[in-house]
Amino acid sequence: MFVPPGMHGLGAVAMALIMTPIEIIGKIVKPFALTLRLFANMTAGHFVILALLGLIFIFGSWFVAVGSVAFVTFMMALELLVAFLQAYIFALLTSVFIGMMQHAH
Repeated sequence: MFVPPGMHGLGAVAMALIMTPIEIIGKIVKPFALTLRLFANMTAGHFVILALLGLIFIFGSWFVAVGSVAFVTFMMALELLVAFLQAYIFALLTSVFIGMMQHAH
C-alpha cells in the first residue's frame, strides 16, 4: 500500500511494515494538530486582553485605565479578525487534507 513503485522483494515488505503505521498515524494526527493550532491562536488573544486589563489593577491610575481600555478594544477587534482568519485556514486545510486522502484511493 505505501510501497514506492518499482520496489520489489524484501525491501518492499520492509517498506510496507515501516511506512504503514507512520502513514496511518500521520493521517490521524493532522486534524488534531490543526485543532490545537486554532485553539492556541485564539487563546493567545484572550491572554493578551487579560494582561492589558490587569494593568489597570496593577497601576491603579485613570490614565493607564483609559489607555488600557482603548488598546483592549483595538485588540478585541484584531482578535476577531484573527479568529475568522484562523477558522478559514482551518477549514481550508481540513478540506485539502480530506481531498488528498480521497484522491490517494
